[in-house]
Amino acid sequence: MVPPASACSGVTRLAWLLVAFLWLAGCGRAEVPEARAQREGGGHKATAPAPAPPLRGPAYGDALIEGSIGDASNLIPILAADSASHNIGGLIYNGLVKYDRDLNIVGDLAESWQVSPDGLALTFRLRQGVRWHDGHPLTAEDVHFTYRVLVDRKTPTAYAEDFLQVAKAEVLDPHTFRVRYRQPYAKALISWAVSILPRHRLEGQDLTKTPLARRPVGTGPYRFVEWKTGEKIVLEANPDYFEGRPFLYRYVYRIIPDQATMFLELKARSLDMMGLTPLQYARQTTRPELQARFRRYRYAAFAYTYLGYNLRHPRFRDRRVRQAISYAIDQQELIQGVLLGLGQPATGPYRPGTWAYNPHVQRYPHDPERARALLREAGWRDTDGDGILDRDGRPFAFTILTNQGNESRAKTAELIQWRLRKVGIAVKIRTVEWAAFVNEFLDKRRFEAVVLGWRTGQDPDLYNVWHSSKTGPKQLNFIGFRHPEVDRLLEQGRRTLDRTERKRSYDAFQAILAEEQPYTFLDVPDALTIVHGRVRGIEPAPAGLTYNFIRWYVPRDEQLYAALVP
Repeated sequence: MVPPASACSGVTRLAWLLVAFLWLAGCGRAEVPEARAQREGGGHKATAPAPAPPLRGPAYGDALIEGSIGDASNLIPILAADSASHNIGGLIYNGLVKYDRDLNIVGDLAESWQVSPDGLALTFRLRQGVRWHDGHPLTAEDVHFTYRVLVDRKTPTAYAEDFLQVAKAEVLDPHTFRVRYRQPYAKALISWAVSILPRHRLEGQDLTKTPLARRPVGTGPYRFVEWKTGEKIVLEANPDYFEGRPFLYRYVYRIIPDQATMFLELKARSLDMMGLTPLQYARQTTRPELQARFRRYRYAAFAYTYLGYNLRHPRFRDRRVRQAISYAIDQQELIQGVLLGLGQPATGPYRPGTWAYNPHVQRYPHDPERARALLREAGWRDTDGDGILDRDGRPFAFTILTNQGNESRAKTAELIQWRLRKVGIAVKIRTVEWAAFVNEFLDKRRFEAVVLGWRTGQDPDLYNVWHSSKTGPKQLNFIGFRHPEVDRLLEQGRRTLDRTERKRSYDAFQAILAEEQPYTFLDVPDALTIVHGRVRGIEPAPAGLTYNFIRWYVPRDEQLYAALVP
Protein backbone atom coordinates (compact mmCIF):
# COMPACT_ATOMS: atom_id res chain seq x y z
CA MET A 1 0.00 0.00 0.00
CA VAL A 2 2.32 2.42 -1.08
CA PRO A 3 1.88 2.85 0.91
CA PRO A 4 2.89 5.54 -1.70
CA ALA A 5 4.03 6.39 1.03
CA SER A 6 7.50 5.19 0.33
CA ALA A 7 9.30 5.84 -2.83
CA CYS A 8 8.45 3.11 -5.22
CA SER A 9 11.38 1.53 -6.94
CA GLY A 10 10.92 0.40 -10.50
CA VAL A 11 12.84 -2.81 -9.84
CA THR A 12 10.37 -5.00 -8.01
CA ARG A 13 9.94 -8.72 -8.51
CA LEU A 14 6.22 -8.19 -7.95
CA ALA A 15 6.61 -7.30 -4.31
CA TRP A 16 2.87 -6.70 -4.17
CA LEU A 17 2.33 -10.44 -4.21
CA LEU A 18 2.98 -10.50 -0.49
CA VAL A 19 0.26 -8.09 0.52
CA ALA A 20 -2.85 -6.55 -0.88
CA PHE A 21 -1.32 -3.13 -0.46
CA LEU A 22 2.00 -1.44 0.07
CA TRP A 23 2.69 2.19 0.85
CA LEU A 24 4.22 3.64 -2.30
CA ALA A 25 5.41 6.74 -4.09
CA GLY A 26 4.88 5.75 -7.72
CA CYS A 27 6.10 3.10 -10.16
CA GLY A 28 6.50 2.77 -13.90
CA ARG A 29 5.94 0.28 -16.67
CA ALA A 30 6.56 0.26 -20.35
CA GLU A 31 4.98 1.57 -23.48
CA VAL A 32 7.03 0.02 -26.31
CA PRO A 33 10.55 -1.35 -25.86
CA GLU A 34 12.98 -1.40 -28.73
CA ALA A 35 14.90 -4.51 -27.71
CA ARG A 36 13.91 -8.01 -26.67
CA ALA A 37 16.04 -10.23 -24.44
CA GLN A 38 16.96 -13.66 -25.68
CA ARG A 39 16.06 -16.35 -23.18
CA GLU A 40 19.40 -17.79 -22.03
CA GLY A 41 20.47 -19.88 -19.12
CA GLY A 42 23.29 -18.89 -16.84
CA GLY A 43 25.58 -20.00 -14.10
CA HIS A 44 27.22 -22.95 -15.92
CA LYS A 45 30.88 -23.58 -15.12
CA ALA A 46 33.04 -24.01 -18.20
CA THR A 47 35.70 -26.71 -18.31
CA ALA A 48 37.59 -24.86 -21.05
CA PRO A 49 38.22 -21.16 -21.70
CA ALA A 50 34.93 -19.61 -22.76
CA PRO A 51 34.78 -17.67 -26.03
CA ALA A 52 34.47 -13.90 -25.81
CA PRO A 53 30.81 -12.86 -25.41
CA PRO A 54 29.18 -11.30 -28.45
CA LEU A 55 29.44 -7.55 -28.72
CA ARG A 56 25.72 -6.96 -29.36
CA GLY A 57 23.88 -9.85 -27.73
CA PRO A 58 23.10 -10.64 -24.08
CA ALA A 59 26.22 -10.36 -21.93
CA TYR A 60 26.99 -10.55 -18.23
CA GLY A 61 28.27 -7.51 -16.38
CA ASP A 62 27.59 -3.80 -15.85
CA ALA A 63 25.37 -2.18 -13.23
CA LEU A 64 21.98 -0.54 -13.07
CA ILE A 65 21.65 2.47 -10.77
CA GLU A 66 18.10 3.40 -9.83
CA GLY A 67 16.91 6.49 -7.99
CA SER A 68 14.13 6.49 -5.44
CA ILE A 69 12.88 9.07 -2.96
CA GLY A 70 12.46 6.68 -0.02
CA ASP A 71 14.84 4.45 1.89
CA ALA A 72 13.94 0.94 2.97
CA SER A 73 12.84 0.43 6.55
CA ASN A 74 13.56 -3.27 7.11
CA LEU A 75 14.93 -5.96 4.80
CA ILE A 76 12.94 -8.71 6.45
CA PRO A 77 9.86 -8.22 4.25
CA ILE A 78 7.25 -9.49 6.71
CA LEU A 79 8.22 -6.64 9.08
CA ALA A 80 7.91 -3.88 6.47
CA ALA A 81 4.88 -2.17 4.92
CA ASP A 82 6.69 0.20 2.54
CA SER A 83 7.32 -0.53 -1.10
CA ALA A 84 11.03 0.36 -0.93
CA SER A 85 11.70 -2.49 1.50
CA HIS A 86 9.67 -4.95 -0.56
CA ASN A 87 11.27 -3.90 -3.83
CA ILE A 88 14.72 -4.64 -2.44
CA GLY A 89 13.49 -7.74 -0.64
CA GLY A 90 11.96 -9.02 -3.87
CA LEU A 91 15.45 -9.30 -5.37
CA ILE A 92 16.92 -11.01 -2.30
CA TYR A 93 14.17 -13.50 -1.35
CA ASN A 94 11.77 -15.89 -3.08
CA GLY A 95 8.30 -17.19 -2.28
CA LEU A 96 6.93 -20.62 -3.04
CA VAL A 97 4.93 -19.19 -5.94
CA LYS A 98 4.79 -16.00 -8.00
CA TYR A 99 2.98 -14.42 -10.94
CA ASP A 100 4.41 -14.81 -14.42
CA ARG A 101 4.39 -12.11 -17.10
CA ASP A 102 0.70 -12.78 -17.86
CA LEU A 103 -0.34 -12.88 -14.18
CA ASN A 104 -0.68 -16.65 -14.04
CA ILE A 105 0.44 -18.25 -10.77
CA VAL A 106 3.59 -20.31 -11.33
CA GLY A 107 6.17 -21.97 -9.13
CA ASP A 108 9.06 -20.08 -7.59
CA LEU A 109 10.78 -22.07 -4.83
CA ALA A 110 8.07 -24.68 -5.36
CA GLU A 111 8.52 -26.72 -8.51
CA SER A 112 4.97 -28.04 -8.22
CA TRP A 113 1.96 -28.24 -5.89
CA GLN A 114 -1.22 -30.25 -5.46
CA VAL A 115 -4.64 -29.18 -4.21
CA SER A 116 -6.67 -31.73 -2.28
CA PRO A 117 -10.09 -32.78 -3.65
CA ASP A 118 -11.87 -30.76 -0.95
CA GLY A 119 -9.80 -27.68 -1.81
CA LEU A 120 -8.58 -27.28 1.76
CA ALA A 121 -5.03 -28.66 1.54
CA LEU A 122 -2.02 -27.54 -0.48
CA THR A 123 1.05 -29.74 -0.85
CA PHE A 124 4.17 -28.02 -2.19
CA ARG A 125 7.15 -29.82 -3.65
CA LEU A 126 10.26 -27.64 -3.40
CA ARG A 127 12.99 -27.35 -5.99
CA GLN A 128 16.05 -29.35 -5.05
CA GLY A 129 19.50 -27.83 -5.02
CA VAL A 130 18.43 -24.32 -4.00
CA ARG A 131 20.83 -22.71 -1.55
CA TRP A 132 20.71 -19.67 0.65
CA HIS A 133 23.24 -16.96 -0.14
CA ASP A 134 25.48 -18.31 2.64
CA GLY A 135 25.56 -21.76 0.98
CA HIS A 136 23.13 -23.51 3.34
CA PRO A 137 20.54 -25.69 1.53
CA LEU A 138 16.89 -24.60 1.41
CA THR A 139 14.48 -27.14 2.92
CA ALA A 140 10.83 -27.40 3.85
CA GLU A 141 11.89 -26.57 7.41
CA ASP A 142 12.55 -23.00 6.23
CA VAL A 143 9.00 -22.76 4.91
CA HIS A 144 7.57 -24.11 8.15
CA PHE A 145 9.73 -21.69 10.14
CA THR A 146 8.44 -18.75 8.07
CA TYR A 147 4.88 -19.87 8.74
CA ARG A 148 5.53 -20.12 12.48
CA VAL A 149 7.07 -16.65 12.57
CA LEU A 150 4.12 -15.15 10.72
CA VAL A 151 1.51 -16.56 13.10
CA ASP A 152 3.54 -15.81 16.24
CA ARG A 153 1.76 -13.02 18.12
CA LYS A 154 5.12 -11.58 19.11
CA THR A 155 5.98 -10.89 15.46
CA PRO A 156 5.05 -7.28 14.61
CA THR A 157 3.76 -8.03 11.13
CA ALA A 158 0.76 -6.72 9.22
CA TYR A 159 0.63 -9.89 7.11
CA ALA A 160 -0.32 -12.65 9.54
CA GLU A 161 -3.95 -12.82 8.48
CA ASP A 162 -3.42 -15.07 5.44
CA PHE A 163 -1.57 -17.61 7.57
CA LEU A 164 -3.93 -17.55 10.54
CA GLN A 165 -6.38 -19.30 8.19
CA VAL A 166 -4.17 -22.41 8.28
CA ALA A 167 -5.36 -25.21 10.53
CA LYS A 168 -2.20 -27.30 10.20
CA ALA A 169 1.23 -26.88 8.62
CA GLU A 170 3.66 -29.77 8.39
CA VAL A 171 6.93 -30.88 6.84
CA LEU A 172 6.48 -34.21 5.07
CA ASP A 173 10.12 -34.56 4.00
CA PRO A 174 13.02 -32.15 3.36
CA HIS A 175 11.42 -30.96 0.12
CA THR A 176 7.69 -31.33 0.77
CA PHE A 177 5.51 -28.94 2.78
CA ARG A 178 1.76 -29.22 3.33
CA VAL A 179 -0.84 -26.85 4.77
CA ARG A 180 -4.48 -27.50 5.50
CA TYR A 181 -7.04 -24.70 5.87
CA ARG A 182 -9.97 -24.60 8.25
CA GLN A 183 -12.34 -23.51 5.49
CA PRO A 184 -12.12 -22.43 1.84
CA TYR A 185 -9.75 -19.49 1.40
CA ALA A 186 -9.62 -17.72 -1.96
CA LYS A 187 -6.10 -16.39 -1.48
CA ALA A 188 -4.59 -19.61 -0.20
CA LEU A 189 -2.23 -20.35 -3.09
CA ILE A 190 -0.97 -16.84 -3.86
CA SER A 191 -0.44 -16.10 -0.16
CA TRP A 192 2.58 -18.41 -0.42
CA ALA A 193 4.33 -15.79 -2.53
CA VAL A 194 5.46 -14.54 0.89
CA SER A 195 9.25 -14.27 1.22
CA ILE A 196 10.63 -17.45 2.75
CA LEU A 197 13.10 -16.79 5.58
CA PRO A 198 16.24 -18.75 6.55
CA ARG A 199 15.53 -20.85 9.62
CA HIS A 200 19.21 -21.53 10.28
CA ARG A 201 19.93 -17.79 10.54
CA LEU A 202 16.84 -16.56 12.38
CA GLU A 203 15.49 -19.30 14.66
CA GLY A 204 15.59 -18.24 18.29
CA GLN A 205 16.24 -14.60 17.43
CA ASP A 206 14.12 -11.53 18.10
CA LEU A 207 13.18 -10.50 14.56
CA THR A 208 12.97 -6.86 15.60
CA LYS A 209 16.62 -6.90 16.66
CA THR A 210 18.29 -9.35 14.29
CA PRO A 211 21.19 -8.00 12.21
CA LEU A 212 19.58 -9.72 9.19
CA ALA A 213 17.12 -6.81 9.06
CA ARG A 214 20.02 -4.81 7.61
CA ARG A 215 22.19 -7.62 6.18
CA PRO A 216 19.68 -10.10 4.74
CA VAL A 217 20.38 -13.62 3.52
CA GLY A 218 17.97 -14.96 0.92
CA THR A 219 17.73 -17.36 -2.02
CA GLY A 220 17.00 -14.72 -4.65
CA PRO A 221 18.77 -13.52 -7.79
CA TYR A 222 20.73 -10.83 -5.95
CA ARG A 223 22.86 -10.94 -2.81
CA PHE A 224 23.15 -8.14 -0.31
CA VAL A 225 26.38 -6.08 -0.33
CA GLU A 226 25.82 -2.90 1.69
CA TRP A 227 23.25 -0.45 3.00
CA LYS A 228 24.18 3.13 3.79
CA THR A 229 21.12 4.64 5.43
CA GLY A 230 19.66 7.51 3.45
CA GLU A 231 22.23 7.04 0.69
CA LYS A 232 22.13 3.67 -1.10
CA ILE A 233 21.57 -0.08 -1.01
CA VAL A 234 23.86 -2.24 -3.14
CA LEU A 235 23.18 -5.78 -4.39
CA GLU A 236 25.24 -8.11 -6.57
CA ALA A 237 24.14 -10.96 -8.82
CA ASN A 238 23.82 -14.42 -7.29
CA PRO A 239 25.93 -16.66 -9.59
CA ASP A 240 24.13 -19.78 -8.32
CA TYR A 241 20.56 -18.56 -8.77
CA PHE A 242 18.30 -21.46 -9.69
CA GLU A 243 16.70 -19.63 -12.64
CA GLY A 244 20.10 -18.66 -14.04
CA ARG A 245 22.60 -15.99 -13.10
CA PRO A 246 21.25 -12.46 -13.69
CA PHE A 247 22.93 -10.63 -16.55
CA LEU A 248 23.30 -7.32 -14.69
CA TYR A 249 26.04 -7.84 -12.15
CA ARG A 250 25.21 -5.06 -9.73
CA TYR A 251 22.04 -3.21 -8.72
CA VAL A 252 22.40 0.07 -6.84
CA TYR A 253 19.34 1.63 -5.20
CA ARG A 254 20.11 5.30 -4.55
CA ILE A 255 18.00 7.32 -2.13
CA ILE A 256 17.45 10.87 -3.40
CA PRO A 257 14.62 12.48 -1.41
CA ASP A 258 13.68 15.06 -4.05
CA GLN A 259 12.44 14.10 -7.52
CA ALA A 260 13.74 17.27 -9.17
CA THR A 261 17.22 16.56 -7.82
CA MET A 262 16.89 12.97 -8.95
CA PHE A 263 16.06 14.10 -12.46
CA LEU A 264 19.16 16.28 -12.53
CA GLU A 265 21.18 13.21 -11.51
CA LEU A 266 19.60 11.27 -14.37
CA LYS A 267 20.53 13.93 -16.91
CA ALA A 268 24.05 14.05 -15.46
CA ARG A 269 24.37 10.29 -16.15
CA SER A 270 24.55 9.37 -12.47
CA LEU A 271 21.34 7.30 -12.69
CA ASP A 272 20.04 4.71 -15.14
CA MET A 273 16.45 4.47 -14.01
CA MET A 274 13.81 6.37 -12.04
CA GLY A 275 10.10 6.98 -11.76
CA LEU A 276 9.12 10.24 -13.47
CA THR A 277 6.67 12.89 -12.37
CA PRO A 278 3.96 13.68 -14.91
CA LEU A 279 5.73 16.97 -15.73
CA GLN A 280 9.02 15.19 -16.28
CA TYR A 281 7.38 12.58 -18.47
CA ALA A 282 5.23 14.93 -20.55
CA ARG A 283 7.56 17.88 -20.99
CA GLN A 284 11.08 17.37 -19.69
CA THR A 285 12.01 14.07 -21.33
CA THR A 286 10.88 14.82 -24.86
CA ARG A 287 14.05 16.55 -25.99
CA PRO A 288 16.03 14.65 -28.65
CA GLU A 289 19.19 14.32 -26.55
CA LEU A 290 17.28 12.57 -23.76
CA GLN A 291 15.23 10.43 -26.11
CA ALA A 292 18.44 9.27 -27.75
CA ARG A 293 19.82 8.05 -24.40
CA PHE A 294 16.72 6.80 -22.59
CA ARG A 295 13.48 4.91 -23.14
CA ARG A 296 10.28 5.92 -21.39
CA TYR A 297 7.55 3.53 -20.21
CA ARG A 298 3.95 4.23 -19.23
CA TYR A 299 0.95 2.18 -18.09
CA ALA A 300 -2.04 2.37 -15.76
CA ALA A 301 -0.60 1.47 -12.39
CA PHE A 302 -2.09 -0.96 -9.90
CA ALA A 303 -2.21 1.95 -7.47
CA TYR A 304 -4.32 4.89 -6.41
CA THR A 305 -3.97 8.18 -4.55
CA TYR A 306 -6.31 9.21 -1.77
CA LEU A 307 -7.05 11.73 0.97
CA GLY A 308 -7.44 9.62 4.11
CA TYR A 309 -9.09 10.82 7.33
CA ASN A 310 -8.20 9.86 10.88
CA LEU A 311 -11.64 8.63 11.90
CA ARG A 312 -10.69 8.81 15.57
CA HIS A 313 -10.71 12.58 15.23
CA PRO A 314 -14.11 14.11 16.18
CA ARG A 315 -14.08 16.36 13.12
CA PHE A 316 -14.14 13.44 10.69
CA ARG A 317 -16.53 11.07 12.42
CA ASP A 318 -19.56 12.56 10.65
CA ARG A 319 -19.99 10.96 7.23
CA ARG A 320 -21.57 14.16 5.89
CA VAL A 321 -18.33 16.04 6.53
CA ARG A 322 -16.29 13.48 4.59
CA GLN A 323 -18.81 13.54 1.73
CA ALA A 324 -18.72 17.34 1.70
CA ILE A 325 -14.96 17.37 1.34
CA SER A 326 -15.23 14.93 -1.56
CA TYR A 327 -17.77 17.18 -3.29
CA ALA A 328 -15.55 20.22 -2.70
CA ILE A 329 -12.50 18.62 -4.35
CA ASP A 330 -12.33 18.79 -8.15
CA GLN A 331 -11.13 15.34 -9.20
CA GLN A 332 -10.72 16.25 -12.86
CA GLU A 333 -8.69 19.30 -11.85
CA LEU A 334 -6.28 17.01 -10.03
CA ILE A 335 -5.98 14.63 -12.98
CA GLN A 336 -5.33 17.43 -15.46
CA GLY A 337 -3.41 19.83 -13.23
CA VAL A 338 -1.26 17.37 -11.27
CA LEU A 339 -1.09 14.30 -13.51
CA LEU A 340 -1.28 16.26 -16.79
CA GLY A 341 -3.92 13.81 -17.94
CA LEU A 342 -1.66 10.80 -17.22
CA GLY A 343 -4.18 9.01 -15.04
CA GLN A 344 -7.88 8.38 -14.46
CA PRO A 345 -10.43 8.96 -11.67
CA ALA A 346 -10.47 6.61 -8.68
CA THR A 347 -13.85 5.64 -7.26
CA GLY A 348 -12.62 3.04 -4.78
CA PRO A 349 -9.71 0.73 -4.03
CA TYR A 350 -9.78 -1.25 -7.30
CA ARG A 351 -8.34 -0.21 -10.63
CA PRO A 352 -10.92 0.42 -13.37
CA GLY A 353 -10.99 -2.45 -15.84
CA THR A 354 -10.19 -5.19 -13.33
CA TRP A 355 -12.76 -7.89 -12.65
CA ALA A 356 -13.49 -6.76 -9.09
CA TYR A 357 -14.09 -3.10 -10.01
CA ASN A 358 -17.63 -1.78 -9.46
CA PRO A 359 -18.37 1.10 -11.88
CA HIS A 360 -21.81 1.80 -10.37
CA VAL A 361 -20.92 3.26 -6.98
CA GLN A 362 -21.87 6.73 -5.76
CA ARG A 363 -19.67 9.43 -7.25
CA TYR A 364 -18.68 12.89 -6.08
CA PRO A 365 -18.49 15.36 -8.97
CA HIS A 366 -17.19 18.81 -8.10
CA ASP A 367 -20.17 20.52 -6.43
CA PRO A 368 -19.28 23.28 -3.92
CA GLU A 369 -22.94 24.05 -3.18
CA ARG A 370 -23.65 20.45 -2.26
CA ALA A 371 -20.53 20.51 -0.08
CA ARG A 372 -21.70 23.64 1.77
CA ALA A 373 -25.17 22.14 2.29
CA LEU A 374 -23.76 18.97 3.84
CA LEU A 375 -21.50 20.98 6.11
CA ARG A 376 -24.49 23.04 7.29
CA GLU A 377 -26.39 19.83 8.01
CA ALA A 378 -23.43 18.70 10.11
CA GLY A 379 -23.59 21.92 12.14
CA TRP A 380 -20.78 23.92 10.55
CA ARG A 381 -21.51 27.62 9.89
CA ASP A 382 -19.52 30.82 9.61
CA THR A 383 -20.87 32.56 12.70
CA ASP A 384 -18.20 35.28 12.94
CA GLY A 385 -17.96 36.23 9.26
CA ASP A 386 -14.26 35.41 8.87
CA GLY A 387 -14.86 33.06 5.94
CA ILE A 388 -14.06 29.93 7.95
CA LEU A 389 -16.79 27.62 9.18
CA ASP A 390 -17.01 27.00 12.91
CA ARG A 391 -18.97 24.94 15.39
CA ASP A 392 -19.13 25.33 19.15
CA GLY A 393 -16.66 28.19 18.88
CA ARG A 394 -14.02 26.16 17.03
CA PRO A 395 -13.03 26.79 13.41
CA PHE A 396 -13.02 23.99 10.86
CA ALA A 397 -9.26 23.73 10.36
CA PHE A 398 -6.98 20.72 9.97
CA THR A 399 -3.58 19.68 8.63
CA ILE A 400 -2.92 17.42 5.66
CA LEU A 401 0.22 15.35 6.12
CA THR A 402 2.18 13.89 3.21
CA ASN A 403 5.70 12.66 2.53
CA GLN A 404 8.60 14.73 1.30
CA GLY A 405 9.96 14.29 -2.19
CA ASN A 406 6.70 13.42 -3.93
CA GLU A 407 5.92 16.41 -6.11
CA SER A 408 2.56 15.07 -7.27
CA ARG A 409 1.33 14.58 -3.71
CA ALA A 410 2.45 18.03 -2.70
CA LYS A 411 0.57 19.60 -5.62
CA THR A 412 -2.48 17.47 -4.86
CA ALA A 413 -2.50 18.73 -1.27
CA GLU A 414 -2.21 22.32 -2.47
CA LEU A 415 -5.19 22.02 -4.83
CA ILE A 416 -7.25 20.36 -2.09
CA GLN A 417 -6.27 23.19 0.28
CA TRP A 418 -7.42 25.78 -2.28
CA ARG A 419 -10.74 24.06 -3.00
CA LEU A 420 -11.59 23.51 0.66
CA ARG A 421 -10.87 27.17 1.47
CA LYS A 422 -13.63 28.08 -0.98
CA VAL A 423 -16.20 26.16 1.10
CA GLY A 424 -14.95 27.56 4.43
CA ILE A 425 -12.40 24.95 5.58
CA ALA A 426 -8.88 26.06 6.51
CA VAL A 427 -6.17 23.54 5.64
CA LYS A 428 -2.49 23.52 6.45
CA ILE A 429 -0.01 21.23 4.67
CA ARG A 430 2.93 19.51 6.30
CA THR A 431 5.49 17.33 4.51
CA VAL A 432 7.62 14.87 6.46
CA GLU A 433 10.61 12.68 5.58
CA TRP A 434 9.41 9.18 4.72
CA ALA A 435 10.79 7.16 7.63
CA ALA A 436 9.51 9.70 10.17
CA PHE A 437 6.19 9.85 8.33
CA VAL A 438 5.65 6.13 8.83
CA ASN A 439 7.23 5.62 12.24
CA GLU A 440 6.23 8.81 14.04
CA PHE A 441 2.92 9.72 12.44
CA LEU A 442 1.16 6.81 10.73
CA ASP A 443 2.22 4.10 13.18
CA LYS A 444 1.42 6.33 16.15
CA ARG A 445 -1.80 7.63 14.55
CA ARG A 446 -0.59 11.23 14.96
CA PHE A 447 -2.34 12.83 12.02
CA GLU A 448 -5.64 14.41 11.02
CA ALA A 449 -5.59 13.66 7.29
CA VAL A 450 -3.02 12.30 4.84
CA VAL A 451 -2.46 12.39 1.10
CA LEU A 452 -1.01 9.00 0.26
CA GLY A 453 -1.25 6.14 -2.20
CA TRP A 454 -1.63 2.39 -2.10
CA ARG A 455 -0.12 -0.03 -4.55
CA THR A 456 -2.60 -2.87 -5.00
CA GLY A 457 -2.25 -6.56 -5.68
CA GLN A 458 -4.07 -8.77 -8.15
CA ASP A 459 -6.39 -10.43 -5.65
CA PRO A 460 -9.21 -8.15 -4.43
CA ASP A 461 -9.06 -9.31 -0.80
CA LEU A 462 -8.53 -6.08 1.18
CA TYR A 463 -9.07 -7.52 4.65
CA ASN A 464 -5.76 -6.19 5.97
CA VAL A 465 -6.59 -2.59 5.03
CA TRP A 466 -10.31 -2.28 5.78
CA HIS A 467 -11.34 -4.89 8.36
CA SER A 468 -12.00 -3.48 11.83
CA SER A 469 -9.63 -6.02 13.40
CA LYS A 470 -6.68 -4.41 11.59
CA THR A 471 -6.62 -1.03 13.35
CA GLY A 472 -3.88 -1.84 15.87
CA PRO A 473 -0.26 -0.65 15.99
CA LYS A 474 1.68 -1.37 12.78
CA GLN A 475 -1.50 -2.61 11.09
CA LEU A 476 -2.74 -1.18 7.81
CA ASN A 477 -6.19 0.13 8.76
CA PHE A 478 -4.43 3.12 10.32
CA ILE A 479 -7.38 5.50 9.75
CA GLY A 480 -9.48 3.45 12.20
CA PHE A 481 -12.34 2.52 9.85
CA ARG A 482 -14.92 0.23 11.45
CA HIS A 483 -18.06 -1.02 9.73
CA PRO A 484 -19.75 -4.35 10.62
CA GLU A 485 -21.18 -4.90 7.14
CA VAL A 486 -17.80 -4.26 5.52
CA ASP A 487 -16.29 -6.79 7.91
CA ARG A 488 -18.92 -9.34 6.88
CA LEU A 489 -18.45 -8.71 3.17
CA LEU A 490 -14.67 -8.96 3.39
CA GLU A 491 -14.96 -12.24 5.29
CA GLN A 492 -17.52 -13.54 2.81
CA GLY A 493 -15.42 -12.56 -0.22
CA ARG A 494 -12.43 -14.57 0.91
CA ARG A 495 -14.44 -17.70 1.79
CA THR A 496 -15.55 -18.70 -1.69
CA LEU A 497 -13.55 -19.72 -4.73
CA ASP A 498 -16.37 -18.73 -7.08
CA ARG A 499 -15.47 -15.45 -8.80
CA THR A 500 -19.12 -14.48 -9.38
CA GLU A 501 -19.87 -14.82 -5.68
CA ARG A 502 -16.72 -12.95 -4.75
CA LYS A 503 -17.61 -10.09 -7.08
CA ARG A 504 -21.01 -9.69 -5.42
CA SER A 505 -19.27 -9.26 -2.08
CA TYR A 506 -16.70 -6.79 -3.39
CA ASP A 507 -19.28 -4.79 -5.36
CA ALA A 508 -21.26 -4.29 -2.15
CA PHE A 509 -18.07 -3.47 -0.24
CA GLN A 510 -17.18 -0.74 -2.76
CA ALA A 511 -20.69 0.71 -2.57
CA ILE A 512 -20.35 1.12 1.20
CA LEU A 513 -16.92 2.73 0.92
CA ALA A 514 -18.28 5.14 -1.69
CA GLU A 515 -21.07 6.18 0.66
CA GLU A 516 -18.98 6.34 3.83
CA GLN A 517 -15.95 8.07 2.22
CA PRO A 518 -13.35 7.07 4.82
CA TYR A 519 -11.00 8.08 2.02
CA THR A 520 -11.67 10.57 -0.70
CA PHE A 521 -10.49 8.43 -3.61
CA LEU A 522 -8.64 10.76 -5.95
CA ASP A 523 -6.94 9.17 -8.94
CA VAL A 524 -5.33 6.11 -10.49
CA PRO A 525 -2.03 7.49 -11.81
CA ASP A 526 -0.16 6.10 -14.76
CA ALA A 527 3.17 4.55 -13.83
CA LEU A 528 5.94 6.49 -15.56
CA THR A 529 9.45 5.05 -15.71
CA ILE A 530 12.58 5.96 -17.64
CA VAL A 531 15.47 3.53 -18.26
CA HIS A 532 18.83 4.08 -19.93
CA GLY A 533 18.75 2.94 -23.56
CA ARG A 534 21.78 0.66 -23.22
CA VAL A 535 19.69 -1.71 -21.09
CA ARG A 536 18.06 -4.40 -23.21
CA GLY A 537 15.69 -7.25 -22.48
CA ILE A 538 12.86 -5.10 -21.14
CA GLU A 539 9.62 -6.79 -22.16
CA PRO A 540 6.49 -4.99 -20.93
CA ALA A 541 3.64 -7.34 -20.03
CA PRO A 542 0.48 -7.42 -17.91
CA ALA A 543 2.76 -8.09 -14.92
CA GLY A 544 4.51 -4.77 -15.48
CA LEU A 545 8.05 -3.83 -16.36
CA THR A 546 10.48 -5.62 -14.04
CA TYR A 547 9.08 -9.12 -13.67
CA ASN A 548 12.01 -10.38 -15.82
CA PHE A 549 14.72 -8.15 -14.34
CA ILE A 550 17.23 -11.01 -14.23
CA ARG A 551 17.07 -11.14 -18.05
CA TRP A 552 17.81 -7.44 -18.51
CA TYR A 553 21.29 -6.98 -19.98
CA VAL A 554 23.71 -4.52 -21.54
CA PRO A 555 25.61 -5.54 -24.71
CA ARG A 556 29.30 -5.88 -23.97
CA ASP A 557 30.36 -2.95 -26.14
CA GLU A 558 27.88 -0.62 -24.38
CA GLN A 559 28.70 -1.47 -20.77
CA LEU A 560 29.57 1.61 -18.70
CA TYR A 561 31.04 -0.26 -15.77
CA ALA A 562 33.41 -2.59 -17.59
CA ALA A 563 35.12 -3.70 -14.38
CA LEU A 564 31.83 -5.16 -13.11
CA VAL A 565 32.02 -8.50 -14.88
CA PRO A 566 31.53 -11.56 -12.66
